Amino acid sequence: MQISMTVNGKDITEEAEPRVLLVHFIRDVLRLTGSHRGCDTSNCGTCVVLMDGQPVKSCTVLAAMADGHSITTVEGLASGATLDPVQQGFMEEHGLQCGFCTPGMMLKARALLDNNPHPDEGEIREAISGQMCRCTGYATIVRSVQWAAQHPATQEETAGEEVTA
Repeated sequence: MQISMTVNGKDITEEAEPRVLLVHFIRDVLRLTGSHRGCDTSNCGTCVVLMDGQPVKSCTVLAAMADGHSITTVEGLASGATLDPVQQGFMEEHGLQCGFCTPGMMLKARALLDNNPHPDEGEIREAISGQMCRCTGYATIVRSVQWAAQHPATQEETAGEEVTA
């Protein structure tokens, strides 16, 4: 079947079997490998992407269900050569170690900040509660999101730059 969606700001149309999961479609068909497959049981959150701005575990969504929707992967957070504040925050505050959970964490953080630009620590912890990290103990991840909240992107940083899939 043919599936059409917007991925990281780019309209795409591709063939996919009706039973293919969105995570496989993103990784195998679109070759965007930032989203990871982790537990295959929807418990870990490594596969999180944004669908119409809302975090979804792409291992629980069929690609066909994303037809007509807007998908953002971790590759779509940056605006050209300018990192999203969440990405920069993870660098500044050492919010990653092995990096396996990082794409899902960043997308959950972006969704939180889009809806609540000034979250407190409890709100950050609640927002990332469905994301598993085995390396950091979450303290540096929380600090990374706090850094991003304190350094939002300015209009000048994002104006006119195209995000590609």
